[in-house]
Amino acid sequence: MTLFSELYGAYYAAVAEIIREAQQNELTDAKIREICTQYAFPESHMTILPAIREQKWQLIRRDGTTPIQNPPAMPMTTLEKRWLKAILLDPRVRLFGLSLTGLDDVTPLFTPEDIVVYDRYADGDPYEEEAYIKNFRVILSAVRTKTPLKLTYRTQKTRDVTLLLMPEYLEYSEKDDKFRLAASSAKYNSMINLARVTSVRPDPEADFVPKTREVPEKPWFTMILTNERNALDRVLHHFAHFEKRAERISGDKYRITVSYDRWDESELVIRVLSFGPMVKVTAPAKFVALIKNKLTDQYNLMHP
Repeated sequence: MTLFSELYGAYYAAVAEIIREAQQNELTDAKIREICTQYAFPESHMTILPAIREQKWQLIRRDGTTPIQNPPAMPMTTLEKRWLKAILLDPRVRLFGLSLTGLDDVTPLFTPEDIVVYDRYADGDPYEEEAYIKNFRVILSAVRTKTPLKLTYRTQKTRDVTLLLMPEYLEYSEKDDKFRLAASSAKYNSMINLARVTSVRPDPEADFVPKTREVPEKPWFTMILTNERNALDRVLHHFAHFEKRAERISGDKYRITVSYDRWDESELVIRVLSFGPMVKVTAPAKFVALIKNKLTDQYNLMHP
């Protein structure tokens, strides 16, 4: 049994807002979809809307009103506090300046030492070094404010290079355990590993036109899902942090399209296969071939 899930916390928040809306205004299906998109996930209405309309959750009457008189409140439970304390112990959290204030007497649900991550490189960024933390915060602030940066980084040949850059966004690779900065100079587009940055400062007076970055189209795949044994909820949970689109095509059949970053491809093949016959990848041909090749490799290992 799941005691707590940050994913389903989004569902609770969405339903609470639906109840508030029903207390104040006429509640329509379109409004429910809008709330689900804002407070949960775009596809959440496929779970929440039927549960409300079919009275599985007796929170909203069929006429769109609610029997609940008081506005919903969700005070934080002890379990949630323990989970939050555990998350805040992650050394990466310190990069964002968050603190444990108010949770001093709370026992964490788990500690970083309790987590074992497979298939991750061991040379991740030095998240606890003060210089790295300082550089990260300067860069993050510049990304948010679109402020040019004067940045010096060390190349693989141990040569220091200084550039005037317009920061675009930060990205994190779970497999590499590294942060990278996407930025543009007057001549180049760059992806810079933050661990290689030796110094950085904002330069708001800088006058230059950054090179336009051509954003490559993200790869994607489409699968047909049969909603047996709660497969829809499990798939949406499993792929929660990927950009996706889900639609019901008939009965218990759903079409789900997932966009992903290229370096996540091998991991996604394994995730899809974990659902067995409940899902079938239909496009594109390249991803279908990856699935077939993985199944062939598994068969050959079992039948040498």
